[in-house]
Amino acid sequence: MECLNTIFPVILYILGSILLIVLIMLCFKIMSTLKKVDQVVDDVNVKVGKLDGIFNIIDRSTDAISTVSDKVIDFISGAISKLFLRKRNKKEEKDYEEE
Repeated sequence: MECLNTIFPVILYILGSILLIVLIMLCFKIMSTLKKVDQVVDDVNVKVGKLDGIFNIIDRSTDAISTVSDKVIDFISGAISKLFLRKRNKKEEKDYEEE
């Protein structure tokens, strides 16, 4: 029994030191991986920054096209509604004259 009381703590200390060394090595690996990921993220941010100008141009041109198409549709719908209003007015005048 006394043998277990002396050997068991030694085994635990050895396993604990091995675990500590493995965790330290794992931390160094994680740090190097995070540095690489940080470089990739910085590179992506630079490339996205270069594309922002293109996306702004596309956005402005889309807004301009939308405005022009809205004006054309408003003009066409106004013209069509005026035609129908004229026909109604003529029909109402005929109906009024007949009475």
